[in-house]
Amino acid sequence: MKENIYSIFIIIVSLFLTYIISFDSIFFFDYKSVYVLWLLIFIIHILVFIPSYIYQTEHYYDLTGGITFISSVLFLLLSRYFYFNSIDNVSLVVSLLVSVWTIRLSSFLFLRVKKVGKDVRFTEIKKDFKRFLLAFMLSGLWVFMCLLPTIVIMTSSVLKEFNILIIFGIIVWIIGFVFEIVADMQKTEFNKKNKGKFISSGLWSLSRHPNYFGEFALWTGLAIISISFLSGVMYVVLISPIFIYLLLNKVSGVNLLEDIAEERWGSEKEYQDYKKNTPVFFPKLF
Repeated sequence: MKENIYSIFIIIVSLFLTYIISFDSIFFFDYKSVYVLWLLIFIIHILVFIPSYIYQTEHYYDLTGGITFISSVLFLLLSRYFYFNSIDNVSLVVSLLVSVWTIRLSSFLFLRVKKVGKDVRFTEIKKDFKRFLLAFMLSGLWVFMCLLPTIVIMTSSVLKEFNILIIFGIIVWIIGFVFEIVADMQKTEFNKKNKGKFISSGLWSLSRHPNYFGEFALWTGLAIISISFLSGVMYVVLISPIFIYLLLNKVSGVNLLEDIAEERWGSEKEYQDYKKNTPVFFPKLF
C-alpha cells in the first residue's frame, strides 16, 4: 500500500514542478516541451521496468537513468531546433555537459554491476512488483530533479548569450566533474592494491566522499547557469541541488557507506583518526 502512495506522490510532485516551470516553456508542436519531457522520463523508466521485473534483473537499472538523461537532452535539442530553427550556444554547451557526465557515470555503474554480477540493493526488492516499480519511479524522479535547471534553460523562450553567471556555473560544473572522476579513479586503483582497507589519500584526504561531493558540485553548476533564465516562482528550480545533496547524504549514498565503513573499520584507531580529521562531504580547504 505504501509503495502505491509513494509512487503517486512522485507523480504529483514532479508534475507540480513541471507546471511551475512551464510558464516560459517553448512548444514541441502543439504541446509545451516541459510536459512532453516529463512524460518521456517516466515512460522510459516504466518500459525498462517491465522486462526487468519479468526477467528478475537489476542490470539495467542504472543504465535506465543514463538512457533517460541522453534521451531527454536529445529531445530538448530537437524541441529547441523546431521552435527557433537553430540551437543557441548556451543550450549546446549545457547539453554537452549533461551528456558527458551521463555517459561517464552510466558506463561506470553498468560495468561495475556486470563485473560483480549483481547489485545487493535489489536482492529482495526485485521480487516485489510494487517495490521494484517504486525503485524505477524514484529513479525517474532523480532524473527529473537533476535535470530541472537544464529543462528551464533549454525550454526557455528567451535566448541568452554567455554572461558571467553562466560562465561561473560552467566552471563549477567542471570542478565537480573532475572531483568525481578523479575520486572514482583513485579509489579503483587503491582497491586493486589494498583490498579490505579504507582509502585516505588523494582527494579522499580532503573528504570522506569526494566523488559524491563532485556530483553535487556539477549539478550545482547547472543550477547556477539556470539563474539567468529564472523569474518569479521559477526560482523553485534551485531546489534541485538541495534535493541532490539530501539524496546523496541522507538516502542512498553517504549515510549507507558511513555505516558500512564504521562496521568494517570502526575498531581501528587509524580510521577513527581519519574520521576526526576529514570532513564527511564538503572538502577541507586547509
